[in-house]
Amino acid sequence: MSGTFNHGDVRQLAYDLTEGDGPGVVFLGGFRSDKEGTKALYLEEWAGRRGQAFLRFDYSGHGQSSGDFLDGSIGDWAEDAAAIISGLTDGPQVLVGSSMGGWISLLIARAMPEKVAGLVTIAAAPDFTEDSMWAGFDEDQRRTLMEDGQIALPSDYSDEPYIITRRLIEDGRQNLVLRTPLPLPFPTRFLQGTADVDVPPSVAYRLLDHATGPDMRLTLVKDADHRFSDPECLTLIAHSVEDVLARAAA
Repeated sequence: MSGTFNHGDVRQLAYDLTEGDGPGVVFLGGFRSDKEGTKALYLEEWAGRRGQAFLRFDYSGHGQSSGDFLDGSIGDWAEDAAAIISGLTDGPQVLVGSSMGGWISLLIARAMPEKVAGLVTIAAAPDFTEDSMWAGFDEDQRRTLMEDGQIALPSDYSDEPYIITRRLIEDGRQNLVLRTPLPLPFPTRFLQGTADVDVPPSVAYRLLDHATGPDMRLTLVKDADHRFSDPECLTLIAHSVEDVLARAAA
């Protein structure tokens, strides 16, 4: 079932919902990604075969949802995720967060743990606006960002540059998860490629070391890149979700 979820008076979030058994699975996409990506569609097909409830959606300013991408921020997109999960799903869910979606899934786990049955992250990028973007800017770039309100960066995934806004950086600082306690009291699986140049394995090690929980594992895939979308990686994602579902039910 496809539809539009109204988040407040302004944001209309496009979604696709597969009815089925719970706990449901919710896919949270990455920065400038959308619900039509390879991993989201693969998991939807997987969920349909299992009779598993499944939700994929676009944050505001992404994909088919309303809004301008440049107006958005981590806090906005986390609010989108919290609202649509609360509004469209029943009971605790298994969150599958890819890249920025990994960060957002951690924010959801911190804000509303009662809605989380388990967590699978794929090349999770917690705090990337601070630790990757801002930390990687030189003084001229920082000055341009602060004075002009935005800066253009080249993209490896598109001919169009990334436009990074001052609001994205400043809002990101209000949503950091690696500076304060991060309890994950449910089955948690972190997946990471060793050839990921966008979110290197050191981020996964830092997340594993920082978070606390009774059932937490990190799986490294040699030579997998940030897309983590070849057949072997997709199979690993599905198996990881199945593992989390089984442990959540135990």
